Amino acid sequence: ETLEPMKGIVFWPDQAKSQKDLQKSISLEFSYCLPCAVVKGKTDDKIDYDWSSFEKMLDDIASRGHQAIVRFRIEYPSATIENASGCTEKVKGATAVPNYIKANKSYTETYSENPGGDGPTYYADWSNKELLWFYKQFYTDFAAKYDKDPRIAFVQAGFGHWGEYHIYGTKLSFGVNFATKDYQAEFLTHLDSLFKETPWSISIDAADNNYTPVAGNKTLLGLNFGLFDDSFMHKEHDISQGNGDNERNWRDLGTDRWKTAPGGGEISYYTEKDQREFLNPAGLYGVTWEDAAAKYHMTYVIGNDAPEGSYATKERVYEASSYAGYKFEITGYAVNKISAAVRVKNIGIAPLYHNAYVTVNGVRSDKSLKGLLPGEEATFTVAGLTIGDSETPEPTITGDKLLKDATIPYKAKLSASAEVIEGLLDESGTTGI
Repeated sequence: ETLEPMKGIVFWPDQAKSQKDLQKSISLEFSYCLPCAVVKGKTDDKIDYDWSSFEKMLDDIASRGHQAIVRFRIEYPSATIENASGCTEKVKGATAVPNYIKANKSYTETYSENPGGDGPTYYADWSNKELLWFYKQFYTDFAAKYDKDPRIAFVQAGFGHWGEYHIYGTKLSFGVNFATKDYQAEFLTHLDSLFKETPWSISIDAADNNYTPVAGNKTLLGLNFGLFDDSFMHKEHDISQGNGDNERNWRDLGTDRWKTAPGGGEISYYTEKDQREFLNPAGLYGVTWEDAAAKYHMTYVIGNDAPEGSYATKERVYEASSYAGYKFEITGYAVNKISAAVRVKNIGIAPLYHNAYVTVNGVRSDKSLKGLLPGEEATFTVAGLTIGDSETPEPTITGDKLLKDATIPYKAKLSASAEVIEGLLDESGTTGI
């Protein structure tokens, strides 16, 4: 069986590359990216880009038949940047703010020696007008270039350590080491206007009112952002398990959000055990991956260290990946000489968040499968066909955000009864063969 694209267990590129056995058990790879690595400077009011390193990464991921989840970050405790001339190189905890902005005398970063025990961290100067302009313009340019790119499945964005809205272990100072709430609101509203084909997401920690303006703000909650949870399935993830902050954050950002925007994230790194054992069919801290995924309607989760444990067999990783997100079953199919009607049911735990179409003989249905909810069934009509008398062409599911030649696999109950066929024909106005 082939795994559906754009869902399931996620590895970082290095892990995906080294785990030859598991490459067909996953469909996604995750990478942090640096704005400074693709920005050379600015001419007049235009940013000068060199996307070659980014392109190389996307091509590498696509060469394994996978798609990318990308997150551009500014702050990353302890991380050192190398081989990127637009960045501050070889300085522990340096920001990924482009050098052309740092060269400005009015730009001043702050520093924390060991916030939260994570090591040296520099913070961008969120009072700097050029940076505030740049951060929005960067995403404008990025979306214009990459929104329709089939190599990218999901985009994650945010502020703070790793872009995850944390800035623990150091004093929060709006407009100094963290963007003001007004600017954050402006930025999120801006992102919502940019991405039409690629779902974008923010951390569930954006539910924290101390840092962000999102929770309780109807306008911001109305934006179509998905969520990522960076400590999924940790010991006290759910309210029933103890602390339950993660579950509260999911709840405060909208319990129906998954119906229109993806839920994702990464398995907790609180202990080594979490990543290594979450695929245990018996569960982790009393919760199985399948239960947790269904409860939060998860489309993907980073489980990069699972291969270091004993549960990440080819079969188990495939099973876990297959369980996430959407899954289609074709429950009825009628075709005549000029049109076809195909009934599709989503038997997964989340909808598909990208456009995809039932396709017969290269012709697509007018209606997209995007947003078909779990348990829902709909009929998709394909018109303008030319089909010979003895031909019954097999439907496929295609889309522009799929890699070249990729289709979405489906289960099929195509030995439909006469009543099902009749019903389909009534709905679509075709006549059956």
